[in-house]
Amino acid sequence: MTAVAVVGGGAVGLATAGALARRGASVTVFERDELGSGATGRAAGICYDAFADDVDASVARAALARYRDLDLFEPRPYVWVARDACDARAVREQVDQMRANGVAVETLSPAALGERYPALVTDGVEVAGLARDAGLLDPERVVSTLADCAREAGATIETGTAASLASPTTVETGGETRDFDAVVVAAGQATAPLVATVGVSLAVKPYRAQAMETDPVAAELPSFYDATAEFYWRPNGDGLLVGNGAHEVDPTDWSRDADPEFVERSLQRVVRATTLDPECERSWAGLCTATPDGDPLVGRVGDGLWVATGWQGHGLMRAPAIGEYLAADVLDRPNPLSEHLPGRVDPERFDGSEEFTALGDPTRDW
Repeated sequence: MTAVAVVGGGAVGLATAGALARRGASVTVFERDELGSGATGRAAGICYDAFADDVDASVARAALARYRDLDLFEPRPYVWVARDACDARAVREQVDQMRANGVAVETLSPAALGERYPALVTDGVEVAGLARDAGLLDPERVVSTLADCAREAGATIETGTAASLASPTTVETGGETRDFDAVVVAAGQATAPLVATVGVSLAVKPYRAQAMETDPVAAELPSFYDATAEFYWRPNGDGLLVGNGAHEVDPTDWSRDADPEFVERSLQRVVRATTLDPECERSWAGLCTATPDGDPLVGRVGDGLWVATGWQGHGLMRAPAIGEYLAADVLDRPNPLSEHLPGRVDPERFDGSEEFTALGDPTRDW
């Protein structure tokens, strides 16, 4: 039986652990804190298949199918709008490409958008895209369910257990050394420093993303992304979860509290984009990871060592599909994504020394 260690107890790590165990591997998950205490627990939980790229659409389709099977998927349309001619042209092109990939999307005029969602202010909107099969996830439920699935398949999960690498296949925990046939590191922004100790350099950069929750709003709204102002919201209970405010940060020195300027700017954006006037109930910040080309780093980086990081905020959304893909790769088994995904996400496509900017301007507005 192949013994595999998974370092990281977020959505990707737990999905991978479950997929490995279902394929007969002996799996141990190491999480230094509580399950989902990193980026997963602070994720927005928007879930959609609205990708113009055929590989991205395939990954999303597989992930959404698994979330539906687990009864974790709450249907909610996803709308993205453009407020200038350049962005509008991009939206129309994206919708055409998405349709070619079999995605259930359409373009809406400002009038049609306002008729469908009266609480949206459509003045200044050039065009909107609408993905009908999108939905929402509750990160806490996702973590709990994926952990239960992994345990039921035979995986062992150790929380409060900080892990380091003594070799590509040797894990150290509290002075104890354990050897495995393979190790998968899916530890968010901690992935790069963990594998650096065994000589692996990853082209990944951490950034701080912020979010806030509003008080209840009396309106039916979709999940929403403004492609011009670069912010999003999703319905969250009776209120809205609003996000952006992202910027590069030192991962050893950052605040988990959202900036007051971010909260004020987010509320102003909601007021301008809707007929609503909400207040902030709570806010927070978390760390995400970016790569030079926006695609994650998923795959083998050494003898017996695999990584999964660089999600650009899409890790929770893609976790079930990536978990199945990684498990098949580690155990050399077939997987539907193995035909096209490896070249896209190969962690060795960069040498780890690349200089790049992870983010745009979080203060950009229309």
